Amino acid sequence: MKIAVLGATGQTGLYLVQQALDQGHCVTAVVRNPAKLTVQHENLKVVEANIFSADSLKSHFEGQDAVMSCLGFPTSFFSAVTGYTRSMHATVKAMREAKVNRLITMSSWYTEPNSGSQSPYMIRFLLLPMIRSILTNMFQMEQFLQKTSDIDWTVVRPPGLRNQSFLIKWRRDWGYFVPGSGGAPVSSAVARGDVARFMLSQLNNNAWIKKGVAITTN
Repeated sequence: MKIAVLGATGQTGLYLVQQALDQGHCVTAVVRNPAKLTVQHENLKVVEANIFSADSLKSHFEGQDAVMSCLGFPTSFFSAVTGYTRSMHATVKAMREAKVNRLITMSSWYTEPNSGSQSPYMIRFLLLPMIRSILTNMFQMEQFLQKTSDIDWTVVRPPGLRNQSFLIKWRRDWGYFVPGSGGAPVSSAVARGDVARFMLSQLNNNAWIKKGVAITTN
């Protein structure tokens, strides 16, 4: 398949690009700074674009079979995070104009405001307040996609990310918060390589179209 990847220079995006190439896909990496992507491959094209501009993205989406996003934005204690919604509005508009309708993007567990009420103490009272501005904007992005009927989107939600390639198995559920038997995620983090692998598996899977899927490893 032909895939346009946003966030290709990020830590998860790098795994996604490399795995996509290993699987034989043709990848267009849409980045802000091409020099940051050191991967080289005959099926890889690196292009520079403004992720907040549909006009900038449109030409790079034309002819693609899918758009995949691993974009991430830093938390802020002084102002609202807006990068997820701003980039997604531009992405969807560009996809419509380029006539591409498959979108796979990454967010996180705990995006829904009350979803962490049963989570462990450290997560509920320390981690979630620290990243609430990110989770809030992710939730706004997900709400926007839920109203987008003409795009076949899938939101992939890891609970946290490890800088690893693969763990052996994963389990999948969908929803804003999927507790284990003790009311907490089965695992606090997923290997970035596993997130990339699961995202790529959705290219040939219709089970999670127009849904969010929370993933965690056994």
